[in-house]
Amino acid sequence: MANCDIRDWQGKQAGKASLDLKVAKKGSANDLVHRAVVRQLANARQGTASTLTRAEVAGGGRKPYKQKGTGRARQGSIRTPLRPGGGVIFGPKPRSYSLAMNRKERRLALRTALMSRVDDLIVVKGFGADLDAPKTKEIIAGLGRLGVAPGSKVLVVLDSPSEVVRKSVRNLEKVKLIAADQLNVFDLLHANTLVVGEAALAKIQEVYGDG
Repeated sequence: MANCDIRDWQGKQAGKASLDLKVAKKGSANDLVHRAVVRQLANARQGTASTLTRAEVAGGGRKPYKQKGTGRARQGSIRTPLRPGGGVIFGPKPRSYSLAMNRKERRLALRTALMSRVDDLIVVKGFGADLDAPKTKEIIAGLGRLGVAPGSKVLVVLDSPSEVVRKSVRNLEKVKLIAADQLNVFDLLHANTLVVGEAALAKIQEVYGDG
């Protein structure tokens, strides 16, 4: 179990919260989380790269020159992979890079990754609740009041972010906003700081706290 301080939007302490999630054993945690990250990045690949073999390149039906008497190497087609404009040997073809990982392992890896970042976790009560219109500057100022270092990569996790907050955050290159039920291992590990709403923390405990 991890205990966290809750802060309000002004950066002042507003209570305590706890997060209790089952994690992987120490000996297998690194391997499990690594496989989860590799799977997520592999599944994000489009796999649409494609090249033409010598059978698929247009032209080349006629022999370029006669077999003998020219002093040159014999050639049967101008579309051979040995000539410019020819086919590609063993080039990429459309394929799926997806990797399999069962649901229990995925959830365990996610919980393990989240609990490993507890020291970088900031719980906020009413994130951006005072905003009545999209204001990116106010989000920057609010993160500063919470102790987030300027220029650091921040993952903001909210239960149900409003449209005002979404529009305020989307212009910040190093700040990413996701919903509490859409956590993923890569984003949890990639960010320098995790800013989690109080309601989102309860949602995380509810969704992922089943062991």
